[in-house]
Amino acid sequence: MKIHIVHQTHYVYNKAVHFGPHRLVLRPREGHDLRVESMELKIEPAAHFSWSRDVFGNSVATVEFEEPADELLIESNVTAVRMSPVAKHKTHLAGVTPWPPVYDPLERVAVKAYQKLSYSKDAAAVKAWLENFRIRKPDHAEDVVRNLNEYIYDELRYIRREEKGVLTPAQTLERGGGSCRDLATLLLEAARALGIAARFASGYLECQAAELGEASTHAWAEIYHPGRGWAGYDPSIGEETTSRHVVTGVSNHPRGVMPVSGSYYGKAGAFKSMSIAVTVRPEADKSAPAIKLIT
Repeated sequence: MKIHIVHQTHYVYNKAVHFGPHRLVLRPREGHDLRVESMELKIEPAAHFSWSRDVFGNSVATVEFEEPADELLIESNVTAVRMSPVAKHKTHLAGVTPWPPVYDPLERVAVKAYQKLSYSKDAAAVKAWLENFRIRKPDHAEDVVRNLNEYIYDELRYIRREEKGVLTPAQTLERGGGSCRDLATLLLEAARALGIAARFASGYLECQAAELGEASTHAWAEIYHPGRGWAGYDPSIGEETTSRHVVTGVSNHPRGVMPVSGSYYGKAGAFKSMSIAVTVRPEADKSAPAIKLIT
């Protein structure tokens, strides 16, 4: 199955401004489940960019602009091949992650970075909220995370926010809900409060709004299960992630995978507006190789 992703970010200013370097995390992460067939970046005004990989293995484009302008357009056009079939994880007794999870000594140094709270000042608020969290199957770590993801979905509302940035976990709890990135951040911190390694994931979700070109970027959390590896959980829909979720970046902090970040220099009040439009459209790809699964 092929998917076409168009992600357009458009900034408008009252007067021409100068742009500082911009960091783009827009290229889908490739692996056994997804391969990028082509990617084009359209940037206005004139600019040049270079690619690199950050410490988390994300592909990052650093953009340097050549002239000032009163508009900034960044458009990513990606064609990717989703490798099929995508097998759903099955729990086998030999591969069950016990609760609390026990991490391999060889992985503990790396895992520790994903267990550390990103919002330590909110620790008391998250802990108090978790007091009402009841684990239905306390023997397995995967069940605990699944229950936690569903708990956030059941207790909090999804609220589409146009404002920049991410709400802290305490702010999300106080408001009784938040955007996908806010709920993902809460799941991230709640899992870590329970001693579970977690990271923030950003990307796209194939859905009706995305097919109509009316979507924005999406966010969720990934949990590291010993023996299974990283697995995604989307608190906005209360489910584990599927092949409909396309990851562009992962980080131990939400700031690490902002799709577009940068600065501009101009007079106060120069900024006028920003708009984001994401389209994700699938199409059958008969030439895509199938993966034979041996169990």
